[in-house]
Amino acid sequence: MKFGYARVSTVSQELKVQLSALQKENCDQIYSEKFTGTKSDRPQLKVVLTLLEEGDTLVVTKLDRLARNTVEGIEIVRNLFSKGVRVHVLNVGLLEDTTMGRFFLTTLLAVAEMERNLIVERTQEGKAIAKLRKDFKEGRPKKFSIKQINHALKLLETNSYKEVENMTGISKSTLIRANKKATQ
Repeated sequence: MKFGYARVSTVSQELKVQLSALQKENCDQIYSEKFTGTKSDRPQLKVVLTLLEEGDTLVVTKLDRLARNTVEGIEIVRNLFSKGVRVHVLNVGLLEDTTMGRFFLTTLLAVAEMERNLIVERTQEGKAIAKLRKDFKEGRPKKFSIKQINHALKLLETNSYKEVENMTGISKSTLIRANKKATQ
């Protein structure tokens, strides 16, 4: 059987391109998840790895969808090779359990890990530069102004949370947090 595995790192990213590529590859079953590659506990990957048997093929669009660091990637692929499972990386080809195949795998995983580390470094550098600005604020910008929140809290005096949520678009959980903060 051919099993496909697709992963994106954040909820806001889309799986469409990977899923389409895996469908074109005629995978019998496709597993996907929105889960960071920095965590080794990826539920759907665990499922597909336990289902794979001798003669099966695991298909991924890119090697970094399977693992983000060299050690983990080598461990996963070696375990698959030992079970007699083929690994097909669409942008590379079929990985083989040969001296050159293992060398190629190690090299590709090392490059993927280096690329990820460079992205993290650049992000941290950019954040450090941004922190030097006087107007820098950590985190996501506020969706609602203080004036809007205060107006919604005023509406709570005569309306339910659900009614105020419907009137203002401010979620019940945000209103509850703002109300607690205001009454402290």
